[in-house]
Amino acid sequence: MSVHLNAFSSFRHCGKFLLPSCVRCLHKMQPLLNFWEPDKKSGYNTKIVKPKSQLVKEGLREMRGEVDKFKDEVIRKFRCDSAFPVFHGDYEIVWKFDNKEAVDSWVCTADTDHNEGKSAARFVLGPSKKAVFCGSLNVEVPKDGINKMAGYCNIRSPKNMISFKRPRPYEWSDYTHMLMRVRGDGRTYQIVINMDRIYDLQWNDQYNYPLFTRGGPYWQIAKIPFSKFFLSAKGRVQDKQEAVQLDRVSTIGITIADSNPGPFELHIDYIGLIFDENHTDKFEYEMYEVPSYVFS
Repeated sequence: MSVHLNAFSSFRHCGKFLLPSCVRCLHKMQPLLNFWEPDKKSGYNTKIVKPKSQLVKEGLREMRGEVDKFKDEVIRKFRCDSAFPVFHGDYEIVWKFDNKEAVDSWVCTADTDHNEGKSAARFVLGPSKKAVFCGSLNVEVPKDGINKMAGYCNIRSPKNMISFKRPRPYEWSDYTHMLMRVRGDGRTYQIVINMDRIYDLQWNDQYNYPLFTRGGPYWQIAKIPFSKFFLSAKGRVQDKQEAVQLDRVSTIGITIADSNPGPFELHIDYIGLIFDENHTDKFEYEMYEVPSYVFS
């Protein structure tokens, strides 16, 4: 059944309606008032300055591994794996959190890291060899006269880097659903798909969908259609919606920002993809005509 989004409509990057609390976005940046976006991370860059000698040493140390990675890419290219079709029920585990290296490759942040709040979070390998996203959410707003809201914690996947540190978007076009095995605490989290866009107006585009956890000792498998993800930018649902471009995925993330202060804990076994031939919907949300005088 189609779902209306006009209840949360807003102008692109400069609207006045925020996401509902259960799926509120990570970003709490000011609306864009320029005709261009000067910074791809909208001021959230963390620059690490290293001496050139150290950069050369690190590059030479990693050269052998990058050459091996390039050989594997050439072999896969000649094998033509992408030419074979995907059948009903085929799945791929993209991230399996059963070792410390897999967990450490993800980035864990909170509003404390940017002086926007007092929340704290960790993403560690638990004793049962599963990833644990835990911490404490604090919704107290800093008295700096800048921030109006506070209280978020987030984890983000690494980018898909091919040989010689070349970024390439994830290619998920063959699949219809995201598959996750998690054990939660009864709180609502948010799954965020960050896009790899070319133009600056679309740098902050991301697709969102809530992850409802049951709580308790039992694990749950969440099978979420990509057609249910809706487009937002800087925390605002967009008037013009479109389906996820699954061949332009930059990273994915999991955010908690439900405005409920206190501890949280989410255990994650794996995150993967699955193809379901019975799912034929491309986009679940009903569109509507925007007046010609509204620019979005």
